[in-house]
Amino acid sequence: MQTEKVTEHIVKWLKDYATNSNSKGFVIGVSGGIDSAVTSTLCAKTGLDLLCLEMPIHQGENQVTRADKHIAWLMDNFSNVNRQPVNLTPVFDSLVSVLPKVENEEDRFMSLANTRARLRMTTLYYFAALNGYLVAGTGNKVEDFGVGFYTKYGDGGVDLSPIADLLKTEVYDVGKVLGINQDIMEAAPTDGLWGDSRTDEDQIGASYPELEWAMKMDDEKKSIDDFSDRKREVFTIYKKFNTANKHKMIPIPICEIPTRLK
Repeated sequence: MQTEKVTEHIVKWLKDYATNSNSKGFVIGVSGGIDSAVTSTLCAKTGLDLLCLEMPIHQGENQVTRADKHIAWLMDNFSNVNRQPVNLTPVFDSLVSVLPKVENEEDRFMSLANTRARLRMTTLYYFAALNGYLVAGTGNKVEDFGVGFYTKYGDGGVDLSPIADLLKTEVYDVGKVLGINQDIMEAAPTDGLWGDSRTDEDQIGASYPELEWAMKMDDEKKSIDDFSDRKREVFTIYKKFNTANKHKMIPIPICEIPTRLK
C-alpha cells in the first residue's frame, strides 16, 4: 500500500465531503485505540473543526490515559482541534438502575455492553447537531465488512467512514505515517465495552491478521474443507461471525408492498 498517498487521499476525501455537505467539521469519540487515533488525526489534517469527545463509562484507566494523551497531542499539533469530556458513567448507571432485573445477570452483559456504545452514539450526535458537524466513524474493513465487530446503532451509527476500506494492519501503517503515540500503536485492540481488560482477540478468538487472511480466503470462495489445524479454526471463527452479523452489513430489510395491493 502507498501509505502516504492513501493518507492524503483520505484527508482530501474528508474535506471534500464535509465542504460539499456544508458541514463545519467533525466530531469523533476518542477511545485510546488505534482506529479512533488514526481517524481523528486524519480529520484534524483537513483543517476543519474537530471536536474530540472523551466518553468514559467505567473505563479502564489505561484507555482513558491513552485517549487523553492523544487528544493533547492533537491539540498541540492542530489549532482546529478541541476536546469535550463527557462522563457517561452516571448516565449508564442510572439507566441500568431502572431496567428490570433478570434471573441470570450474565444474560444481559452483552445488551449492557452494546448500550454503552449507543449512549456514546447519542452523545456524538448531540454535539454534531449543536455545531453543524459530521460524526466520523472509526470502523475498519475487517470490523465493518468481515466479522461485523461493532454495535448496530452504536459505533456503527456514523455519518461517514474514512478508514472502512483499510484492513486493521493497514490502519497501523497509516498510524506510523501520522506519528500516532507509541503507547496506542502497541496497545492490544479492545472495544472497551466491558469495563475490564478483555481484548478484541479474547472476544473473537482470532487476531486481526488472522481475520484478514480468512476474509481474503472467503473472498476467494474457499471453504472450511480447504484448511486444517489453526487455519481451519480461524476460518470457522470468521465464517461464524460473518454469518451471525450479516444483518449489520446489509441494508435494513424492507417489506415491499405489491402494486396490486396499493
